[in-house]
Amino acid sequence: MMSTEDVLSLKEPEEQNLTKAAEELVMWKNKVDNADTEKSRLLLDKLSAEDTKKQAQKETLELLEEQKKKEAMFNKRSKEQKDSILLLETNNQALMEQLKKYEDMLKIKKAEYSSLLQKSKVIADIPETKVRFTGVETGEDRDYDNIVGVFTITQRPSFQLTGGQALITFEEEEVAEKILKLPKCSVAFEKHRMDLKPHCVQLDPSVKFEVHMNVSKKKIRFSNLQPYLPVECMSHHLEMSFSKPSQGGGEVEEVAYNMDTNDGQISFLNTGVAESLALKRKHIVDVSHEVHVHPYFKYQLKKFQTNCGVPKRTVLIGGIQDVLDEEDLQDHLEIHFQKPCNNGGEVESIKYISRPNTADAHFSEDTA
Repeated sequence: MMSTEDVLSLKEPEEQNLTKAAEELVMWKNKVDNADTEKSRLLLDKLSAEDTKKQAQKETLELLEEQKKKEAMFNKRSKEQKDSILLLETNNQALMEQLKKYEDMLKIKKAEYSSLLQKSKVIADIPETKVRFTGVETGEDRDYDNIVGVFTITQRPSFQLTGGQALITFEEEEVAEKILKLPKCSVAFEKHRMDLKPHCVQLDPSVKFEVHMNVSKKKIRFSNLQPYLPVECMSHHLEMSFSKPSQGGGEVEEVAYNMDTNDGQISFLNTGVAESLALKRKHIVDVSHEVHVHPYFKYQLKKFQTNCGVPKRTVLIGGIQDVLDEEDLQDHLEIHFQKPCNNGGEVESIKYISRPNTADAHFSEDTA
């Protein structure tokens, strides 16, 4: 049998083990409690993260939807701008084509104008002349009713210069005479040499005359009056209309109306009215009828002269081949005909026309 001491010695280790086990149980119980707490916290965090995730997904979807709307709006505006730009480009192209068309028309009109101007151009040449005192005019001799003018008209003689020809004007007639006596002129053009024939210039006849003109200070002419009343009534209406100061008229002395030609003359008592109406060019008769107004004048052509100018200092050179450009050929011609060894002299002017061009050369009275 075991003694009491032996039993006590055996109980002590068991109590120690129980105490240790109890402590470990408390420790593990605390760990389990901590684990449950952490688990709960993690579950809460998970739920919070899921809510955040759902909110982020919702916001992302809203942003994507907004982006799609903005992209659609941008594409729409971009298409509208492209259509607008395309329309502007189309209109611009149409305007450019129209502008080019009008520019071509303007060039044609300018060419026609230049041609007509060249054909109709005359020079009003009034040379200086010696005058002498012949007396005075008294009041009875003066013509107060007319403006008197005398003009001298001189037509410039011309010559058509064709391609391959040159006109050379020398300072001295003797040089031109010597050149014209030569059967040919051998001219060097760099690597080329040509035998050119000099000719005398034959000009078309030109005219010179005086125009003596009297412009009335009291009369005007009118035209383009469509008859709508008998002749007597028309004359009365004309007199009434041209007498109104509000329309620039004045007291009428006489009315002459031709129904066949729809024109006539108005004579005023005082000067100044006719000039004022002529400057207006138009006049209203009976509110709705407009007539054209012109100055009343008479003229005479006097001292009509026809002459044929002879340019004694100018020589025509023909048969020139275009071996160089126009300017270089002209320079070579000028150098050749300036040399005394070539029977030349000082050149006043020179003009060469290359093929197939043409030009009108004009001459004036030689006062050299």
